[in-house]
This record gives sequence, C-alpha cells and structure tokens, in this order.
Amino acid sequence: MHWVDIFGYLAAVATFGTYSVRRMIPLRLMGMCANCLFIVYGLLAAAYPPLVLHTILLPLNAFRLREMLHLIDKVKAASQGDLNMEWLKPFMSTHSVTRGEVLFHKGDVSEVMFYTMTGRYRLHEIGQEIGPGQVVGEIGLIAPDNKRTLTFECIEDGELLTISYDQVKQLYFQNPAFGFYFLQLISKRLFKDIERLQQRAAHPA
Repeated sequence: MHWVDIFGYLAAVATFGTYSVRRMIPLRLMGMCANCLFIVYGLLAAAYPPLVLHTILLPLNAFRLREMLHLIDKVKAASQGDLNMEWLKPFMSTHSVTRGEVLFHKGDVSEVMFYTMTGRYRLHEIGQEIGPGQVVGEIGLIAPDNKRTLTFECIEDGELLTISYDQVKQLYFQNPAFGFYFLQLISKRLFKDIERLQQRAAHPA
C-alpha cells in the first residue's frame, strides 16, 4: 500500500463516521474533515473526481455550519431579551392578508405560527390588538391536540411571515439547543399571559 492511500482510507473512515453522528453540528464538522482528507488524497493521488466533488462540498458544509451557529446565537439572544423572533425570518414565508380575514378560529387545529410585519390584528377572546413585530400562534405547538386557544383576525391590511410547525420541529431535530431556547421563549409568553390574567383578577372592570 502506498502511503498516499492512507489519506484515502482516513477520508473513508471520516465519511463513515458522519453516519453515526446524530447532531447536525458534529455531523458538519465530521463531514468537513472527510472533505479535507479527500482533497489531500485527490491532490496526491491525482484522483480528480473525488478532488472536484469534495472541493465543492467543503465550502457548502462550512456555509451550513456557519448558518446553524448563527441561528443558535440569534436564538440565545432572543431568549435573553424580548419575544421578538427576528432570527426566524430567514426560515419563514411571506403571506399577504386583508381586513376581515380570519387567520384561525379558536378550536382550529394549529399548523403554523405567524410573525406580523405590517397591518393590525386582533385576538378576539381577550380583546388584544396586535401590531407589527409580534409573534402569534407559537403556543399551538405545545397546546393539547394542537388546538388554537384564540381567534386571530386581520383588522387592517398587511403582511405576515409564516412558518409551519413541521419546519420548527426540523430545526429542533437538527440542533436540540434550538428546541431548548424555543421552549424558553414559549415559557416567557405563558408567564406573560399569566401575569395579564392576575392583573385582571386584581383589578376587575
């Protein structure tokens, strides 16, 4: 066996290792190690197909790793601040709404959550108006049977960003840290709702 082949075998072992890693960040790091080893092997052995392939895959893996690390930083910052979810915007889709449109009724099965960009909205059962820059519908992810607890209506034309619960779950499974901080955000919302109810009970109309 030529000494150059050692790099090829090490690259194969690293590639095999990626299949035993469950978390996304270690998987990307392992993949980048395999890419580097295959590049070295391709250069030394003049094996151009794997050289070209892994020269392309290396920056792609690096980009995805940076994207995930950036997301974690954003989630941490959000969990230590207000309930603004600016960090989710890149993962959300734009949806235009018109006055009088009901986004969901109380009791509906919930599948998405919203971020208000423009316009005005109302949560009917509690009489709360929602302006731009607010998150609505995240509680449905953990509610019993995923049922909506309020009715959400547009009272002034605007735009919403939406993300499905399936997408949120995918982000969670890609990195459990995301799920941890997302639950922190939901907890803050629940405590805020409890505080509002306590204030109402202490100062009835």
